[in-house]
Amino acid sequence: MTRALMIQGTGSNVGKSLLVAGIARAFADRGLRVAPFKPQNMSNNAAVSHDGGEIGRAQALQARAARIAPHTDMNPVLLKPETDTGAQVIVQGERYATLSARDYAREKPALMARILDSFHRLAEGVDLVVIEGAGSPAEINLRAGDLANMGFAEAANVPVVLAGDIDRGGVIAQLVGTQAVLADADAARIKGFLVNRFRGDPTLFDEGMREIADRTGWAALGLVPWFDQAWRLPAEDVLDLGSGPAGQGDRPFRIAVPKLNRIANFDDLDPLSSEPGVQVEIIPNGRPLPGDADMVLIPGSKATIADLEHFRAQGWDIDLAAHIRRGGHVLGLCGGYQMLGRWIDDPEGIEGRPGRHPGLGHLDIETVMTPAKRVTLTDAVHPESGAALTGYEIHLGRTTGPDCARAWLRIGDTPEGASSPDGRVRGCYLHGLFASDGFRAADLARMGAASGLSYEAGIEEVLDALAAHVAQHIDLDALWDIAAPVAR
Repeated sequence: MTRALMIQGTGSNVGKSLLVAGIARAFADRGLRVAPFKPQNMSNNAAVSHDGGEIGRAQALQARAARIAPHTDMNPVLLKPETDTGAQVIVQGERYATLSARDYAREKPALMARILDSFHRLAEGVDLVVIEGAGSPAEINLRAGDLANMGFAEAANVPVVLAGDIDRGGVIAQLVGTQAVLADADAARIKGFLVNRFRGDPTLFDEGMREIADRTGWAALGLVPWFDQAWRLPAEDVLDLGSGPAGQGDRPFRIAVPKLNRIANFDDLDPLSSEPGVQVEIIPNGRPLPGDADMVLIPGSKATIADLEHFRAQGWDIDLAAHIRRGGHVLGLCGGYQMLGRWIDDPEGIEGRPGRHPGLGHLDIETVMTPAKRVTLTDAVHPESGAALTGYEIHLGRTTGPDCARAWLRIGDTPEGASSPDGRVRGCYLHGLFASDGFRAADLARMGAASGLSYEAGIEEVLDALAAHVAQHIDLDALWDIAAPVAR
């Protein structure tokens, strides 16, 4: 009989996603069939599942940790913010609607039915479903209609383990305070707690663990030390992304990435930031693009036209033009590719007000926004090097123009991308291309840099290390005992 267990957190970014990935692989290493699940996620960093839909990238990594293919049922509701008050809603992998926060609240009962449908379908044929919450159940003002935490736990009748982050400080208050504000029925659903990201001598927190257990009545399931290799895994938030320790000797190849307001699918940066000879720097609002960057990479965007205006408002268009005059390299991916062209035409107002918008003008191309959304896994070839690569596409719009005649990728018999006459400014729609070692090595070599990394093999090594870390510091037998049979 399938069992299920939900990991909730005392707040956002307490390490829930990483804990679920580690628990999933640790139980998979015991010979169990494990599936990850997140009822509702909010992220513009999406992945394409093997059944051709969109899910949160964290759930795709958790599926990999569990050694199964990612599926849309693993993240049945994905919110992709387009403005401060509205988001595109993806349900079971497909676009459902673009809704304001108020309109979304009215849709929640119907969405809960879809979430439960996915959960029960996913539970068929596996031994354990490890569920990740979102944010914190302590936001009791959001409890009515909740899909992400206690609302789902109640609807699916699953037990909860609550994780707190000691690195932030105040972890005793995080955990005990969460119990204090929850309704009695919700608090009773929590069976145990984890303290995550501990640094130093763990015996110094023995009394702290006892205090939490005594004050809450919950089982102490583990004090999890800081996992030093976490930076090598794909980042869920762009602010978590950073290059690893720089190698000795030569100056690193420096890539500047402007932080767009609606940055999307920035997993393109993970393999580059993992390279020992490459430094990836996220440039925040108000700071110029560095004059000594070797390459400027304009990432994907969930709101290309709005982010293009934002790009200009920061003065980055001036910095980019200067970078190109100095002979620097530029790469635009998906929305960034569209921005590099002469025009973006949105005749139907898909991204807001209908109209024709001037691009940055560094590629002789034009993009027309169209309602049809392309979501697909893609195999491609880099003709210059002969390297094969895999990636995915998630985009609106169709791009044409003279510089497309200098396409630098090929998908089957179809050219993909565009390039300036000197080859220093390029763009394409393919995400994830740098995860392919042969292509990444060839492309870095073209720009005078070297690759010293086997990226995909490195991810597997880190997931194995994470599973060992979790198995050492979390009572997995107690977790299994807490996990409850899935009620049909």
